[in-house]
Amino acid sequence: MGKHDKVLPGLISERDLCKIREAVCIQVEKIYDSCKEKDCIEDARVYFRDPDRMNWLVNNAINVKARRAEVVKVFSDVEEVPFKRGFYTVDIKFFIKVTLDFFVPKRNGGIKIISVPGIVMFDKKVILFGSEGNVKIFKSHYVEHGIDDPGTSALQQDNLPISKVEVAEPITLNAKIVEVLENACDDGHDRSIPATVSELLEDVDFDDTDLLRGEDRSLAIGKRVVATIGLFSIIKLARYVQLLIPAFDFCVPNKQCVAATDEDACGLFDTIEFPIDEFFPPQKADFPGAEEDIRSVADDE
Repeated sequence: MGKHDKVLPGLISERDLCKIREAVCIQVEKIYDSCKEKDCIEDARVYFRDPDRMNWLVNNAINVKARRAEVVKVFSDVEEVPFKRGFYTVDIKFFIKVTLDFFVPKRNGGIKIISVPGIVMFDKKVILFGSEGNVKIFKSHYVEHGIDDPGTSALQQDNLPISKVEVAEPITLNAKIVEVLENACDDGHDRSIPATVSELLEDVDFDDTDLLRGEDRSLAIGKRVVATIGLFSIIKLARYVQLLIPAFDFCVPNKQCVAATDEDACGLFDTIEFPIDEFFPPQKADFPGAEEDIRSVADDE
């Protein structure tokens, strides 16, 4: 068999088009509409797992910095837009885990850094086109030597389209401690944070015996931590549809798996290239578009 007799996954050439063997019908999620968002979540309150313990830390810290952020949960809800056929609102709630470094003065004059995770919530609503459909799709699992019982047949999709949210790692822009008027009903807990999210926060147990105690403050004034986070997301509406596509052949792997055994563990290691960039970070010229970005920043200033 010649080099170009078999079409492999990857880029195809014009000569590959004549090797289409059949048209096949597949069921896939078709994206009917999508949008990209760049949100700056400014001065959003940070909630902690143990507010009673954290109140002391927040009130005695002289500064706070945001180390990193991570989207840990995304809840979304799709509803039809009245009097606008085929359009839907997508209500999205992001739960962002923020790791904060608190700088607390010590009795001996030094500074102690205490790292604590918290949760920032961000709500967003967009309108996208999702088309219409009046079918329900059920899928079942095969039961050997028996009839598929109802427990093995589950609803895969109803009339509403499917919302999909893709997020990049958030950028921590700022964090600070602010003074606010205390609310008698505000105990530092947010009941809208589900248990599955709060459980993702690690317990923080810090020793405060060597820390400097601040002066008693007025009961009418309290402190909170707020963070500013940059978030990039893509929101999509999709439906399961049947598409007719051209097919070349079954996609059969054309290479052997690389494996290592206890007797030949170094065999796999030998296939890994030396990580030069880890020891010698790339220069500015090695990053595509870096020079253009610098000129753009200079022009903006």
